[in-house]
Amino acid sequence: MRIEKIDFNLLFVSCTKVHLAKRLHALLVVSGKVKDMFLSTRLVNLYSYFGDVSLSRRTFDQLPEKDIYTWNSMISAYVRTSRFREALHCFYQLSSASGFQPNFYTFPPVLKACGNLVDGKKIHCQVLKLGCQWDIYVAASLIHMYSRFGFVGIARKLFNEMPIRDTGSWNSMISGFCQNGNVKEALDVMNEMRLEGENMDPVTVASLLTVCAQSGDILNGMLIHLYAIKQGLELDLFVSNALINMYAKFGWLANARRVFDQMVVRDLVSWNSIISAYEQNDDPISALRFYKNMQQIEIQPDLLTLLSLASIVSQLADSRKIRSVHGFILRRSWLMQDVAIGNAVVDMYAKLGGIDSARIVFEGLPTKDVVSWNTLITGYSQNGLASEAIEVYNIMEEHEAIIPNQGTWVSLLPAYSHLGALQQGMKIHGRVIKNYLHMDVFVGTCLIDMYGKCGRLDDALSLFYQVPRKNSVPWNAIIFCHGIHGHGKKALKLFEEMVDKAVNLDHITFVSLLSACSHSGLVDEGKHYFHVMQEEYGIKSSYKHYGCMVDLLGRAGHLEAAYDFIKNMPIQPDASIWGALLGACRIHGNVKLGKFASDRLFEVDSENIGYYVLLSNIYANFGKWEGVDKVRSLAMDRGLRKTPGWSSIEINKKVDVFYTGNQTHPKYQEICIELRAMTAKMKSLGYIPDYSFVLQDVEEDEKEQILTSHSERLAIAFGIISTPPKTTIRIFKNLRVCGDCHNATKYISTISEREIIVRDSNRFHHFKDGTCSCGDYW
Repeated sequence: MRIEKIDFNLLFVSCTKVHLAKRLHALLVVSGKVKDMFLSTRLVNLYSYFGDVSLSRRTFDQLPEKDIYTWNSMISAYVRTSRFREALHCFYQLSSASGFQPNFYTFPPVLKACGNLVDGKKIHCQVLKLGCQWDIYVAASLIHMYSRFGFVGIARKLFNEMPIRDTGSWNSMISGFCQNGNVKEALDVMNEMRLEGENMDPVTVASLLTVCAQSGDILNGMLIHLYAIKQGLELDLFVSNALINMYAKFGWLANARRVFDQMVVRDLVSWNSIISAYEQNDDPISALRFYKNMQQIEIQPDLLTLLSLASIVSQLADSRKIRSVHGFILRRSWLMQDVAIGNAVVDMYAKLGGIDSARIVFEGLPTKDVVSWNTLITGYSQNGLASEAIEVYNIMEEHEAIIPNQGTWVSLLPAYSHLGALQQGMKIHGRVIKNYLHMDVFVGTCLIDMYGKCGRLDDALSLFYQVPRKNSVPWNAIIFCHGIHGHGKKALKLFEEMVDKAVNLDHITFVSLLSACSHSGLVDEGKHYFHVMQEEYGIKSSYKHYGCMVDLLGRAGHLEAAYDFIKNMPIQPDASIWGALLGACRIHGNVKLGKFASDRLFEVDSENIGYYVLLSNIYANFGKWEGVDKVRSLAMDRGLRKTPGWSSIEINKKVDVFYTGNQTHPKYQEICIELRAMTAKMKSLGYIPDYSFVLQDVEEDEKEQILTSHSERLAIAFGIISTPPKTTIRIFKNLRVCGDCHNATKYISTISEREIIVRDSNRFHHFKDGTCSCGDYW
């Protein structure tokens, strides 16, 4: 065939892959047509569409002559492939060396390529110099650029000055406000748009639906949905995906499902949206079912799909599926491509208690961002490894490129709360203030929790009244803190204040409230609010609520009522329910019911050593050593080991940990001398050791030594010899304070003229002048 008869236009249209483009390029070279500026410019664009911008540039450089259209094509090729630096460099070459001036088509892509405001302002100056500022597309691009860097006020001024606006201009302004979280302004622009008779298109509708979801504005979201239906836009793919996401944010899964089912065409985004909707609303079974449906129609998952899938298997607590998901990700080499998927895998393992596996994945990530570090810190904290969480944070601090953010403090502060490391927590509080994050509701709530759990309830309350209190999060925290300090009546007043201010109550609110009633013996109040929760607020009782009620009744000595409550529960009791009953039997010495509760416990959770210890202690209290030996042998046969009792105290920003009977502390001899002196003074005031709390079958003369070597007494004695007179001592204990230590600490507070604050596994005890804040009820 003669060259003249070749239809090059048809050949360009037929090129669907890069190797076909290369053949066409070769034909253009052989035919001499490569010198044709129009055809070569088309070739520049074709290579860029296939993602091979290096071939675009080589073709561009070989052109003997170039016009402004060719330069614009090369700049657009760089932007299309996200090579923004090269796009700007090409633009500056055009401006300085080519002899051509940029035109209306040059500025939109190059403004998109601006990586900072300085470049953006330089290009804006050129726009003004060349008189292009009122071109609709250039003006819209300037609005996008300024909005991207947070200068939405400048963007609004440009928008107001536009003599003519099209739908794209309106969308740019709405999108700018949406990007910067200015919900009200975005909706104002929408109303202006409608007043001027400009119809919203799918882009407008989707942008506004997104901002309604972010701001919690369901009313405007539904009005926009109604508008989309009236305008025939509800079946648009872009709009439908936005509707699914919006309804998912509000937890309206039935609406999200209805939109999904009505879609004529679905893409991967649609499937990701519906899977994420159920995953984010704690319905992993339905989310997994949608994922399997997606596989059946052979739609390949992407990174976002796997992010949802990682969360789904975490919620299902399915270790086999976790390994399967991890294997799938490894086969696709996605850990190397995207740090977000690596973070999801770390989180996935951590949530199922596989913190060692989480650490291995973390260490193997090719790049780590601040979210990677936050995820690992959270993993250690959630698995009760507070010291390790703090250690990871200290390692993170050595990496100057990693800047702590809100998520870091939210991950880290619970670790200080767990350890009772008040001084270290206060240091973080200082950093939070410097970064202007102390008014953030989530950081502020973590600080409230930290001060409350470190014994500084007044500071916790002061912070509570400083942070925004529009949602339930800070309220739940302060109610819980008052509960563990034994201030049940104050917790109830805070709850009533929360109701008066029309704050939405949630299931955690009532867990905190019922727990506070339990710690203070407010049985009637607890029963009342348990009823109110279900009847007035329609909150379905969970295992935590039932556990609180069993604990409330049992702790108050109503053991039969607690057992009857369990029998009448509409769901099968789990380990937490039977554990609460067993704990109450331990307090009130009911061996028979305790044995029954433990038998039920071992049926549902035979691996928790704490339950064996509780039953063993019940037998020991009554001197039934055969029962003690039987329970301990059962635990040993199952390979379970008792958690050693420890108490910690923070002095001079250093946390010292004491284990029961441990003699390795550098000041052990001084501690023993102080303990002997205190014991003698206590006996002179009437203290009589209660040997029923010695849980070993030993001779009488050994029992007093065992009581004296309990971890909290070692820590208190160390605090007395290490701090100035009358200094408050704060102790943190991992187990429940024994009755004899509780009684002894009351005497010590009188002798030493100090306030001694002890946080055990259940609550706080404030000892002062021979009394305890719990009123001997704990």
